[in-house]
Amino acid sequence: MERVDIAIIGTGPAGLEAAITASIRNKKILLFGKKTLSEKIERGHLIRNYLGVPDVSGKELRQRFMDHLNAFGLSITEDRITAVYSMGDYFSLQGSSGMFYEADSVILATGVTSGKTLEGESEYLGNGVSYCATCDAPLYRNKDVAVLCYSKNEESEADFLSEICSSVSLYVQYSDEVDVKDSIEIVNEKPIGVKRENQKTIVSTLSGNSYTYDGVFILRDSVAPSNLVPGLITEGAHVICDRNMKTNIEGCFACGDITGLPYQYIKSAGEGNIAALSACAYLDSKKRINK
Repeated sequence: MERVDIAIIGTGPAGLEAAITASIRNKKILLFGKKTLSEKIERGHLIRNYLGVPDVSGKELRQRFMDHLNAFGLSITEDRITAVYSMGDYFSLQGSSGMFYEADSVILATGVTSGKTLEGESEYLGNGVSYCATCDAPLYRNKDVAVLCYSKNEESEADFLSEICSSVSLYVQYSDEVDVKDSIEIVNEKPIGVKRENQKTIVSTLSGNSYTYDGVFILRDSVAPSNLVPGLITEGAHVICDRNMKTNIEGCFACGDITGLPYQYIKSAGEGNIAALSACAYLDSKKRINK
């Protein structure tokens, strides 16, 4: 796939504003997220401080965002990004579909990841713990795996794993009705940690039980920023950045709730605008240097 100027991860107010601003600046972009946009927008109650649209409901604001995207001809790529790697002068993005994308710069607008990472999750990521079923399923062919599923959107990943692995145990961490293949075992317990012993991955639960598997897949709508981008400096669930939305990694910017309080739509949109302008300035400076 052709390398783009800016990859934007997230379809909340920050990511959408970044996409619109970058488009106005004639940058080629990829916008990753849900085509239905962030669920937090539609669930919002009456919003009274969004400039120009007083007393707007979350549902109405979402539609205005969609109309704005459509007016600019911007599309959304529904591939959950599980890893972003800095390759020096560009970034490689790994999608849950198994696809890889390339961009000269990246804007993180994923919002605040719901829930804390599990004990041992970061330590064993890539060693018995995975975020991407499509990418890593072949490593566990004819083996026993657990799927810690935090969103109904990821049930298809569990179904896919059941076609390759000997057994799949699904830890359901959401309230929606479960609809997966009959061969998948449902475990009604809350995982609190993972660890690796004797080439096996052990899941510990709140009830005090431990279960052993060959590997564990942790599937959330979004990945904690510290695990999403290796080397990224964070503080808790938030990315550290300056007033230009620059992170510690050159060419990587962050905006919206992911940068910290206050969690406000208007603040997120403003930061999305700044992040896009900063990314454009970064790309333009690279072109001047390379002339």
